Amino acid sequence: MTTDFASSPAASDVLFELNAVGVQFGRVAALADCTLRISRGERVALVGANGSGKSTLLRHLHGLLPASGGHSQRPVAARQAMLFQRPYMLRTSAQNNIALGLWLGGLRWAVARQQALLALDRVGLIDLAGRPAKTLSGGQQQRLALARAWALKPEVLLLDEPTASLDPAAKREVEALMADFAASGMTLIFSSHNLGQVKRLASRVLYLEHGRVLADASVDAFFNRPLPLAAAQFLKGELG
Repeated sequence: MTTDFASSPAASDVLFELNAVGVQFGRVAALADCTLRISRGERVALVGANGSGKSTLLRHLHGLLPASGGHSQRPVAARQAMLFQRPYMLRTSAQNNIALGLWLGGLRWAVARQQALLALDRVGLIDLAGRPAKTLSGGQQQRLALARAWALKPEVLLLDEPTASLDPAAKREVEALMADFAASGMTLIFSSHNLGQVKRLASRVLYLEHGRVLADASVDAFFNRPLPLAAAQFLKGELG
């Protein structure tokens, strides 16, 4: 595996530490021998062909998929949220889609609805607060999902192909929000097939193939220095 880092992070800064982690679905190894560290404030992009293990790794980091082998350390106190490629929208208003999660977290309903308005304003959807969420466009639903995650004030945000199937304008809007969140100190871990997006948003790139991390490098090194053959072919568009 290719790795390019100037120094190791301080132990207090490490959020995730995986040591030879595997995730099995029956006989299929969706993740194999995965060893890595992710620290606070990083912007980590996961790239690779379909079925390479990107979504599995994200779900494992979020605690949705247990390890079948190895050891995994996740943050105990750090708040985190995950945005799925096709976020689920409840059959209620955009405002209530956000407020419900806050209410379930312990806020009074009136306070939760007020906080939901602030989150909608944060992503430019305040004028659609009363609109049924399922009637929003794909880009608007993705921004609503980001607002729903941001309202929880997470320290870590995981995103699975956050702009897949969106038109160029919607992609720019979602990318701008991701960049703003990162600028505020939020740790971002996201999968993407859009290499331009990776260049714009990531500080570090993990290349996965058949459930294994074959390259782990800074964004500059990934795009400008020699890589393992499979990663180099992917970069040239020969794979995926």
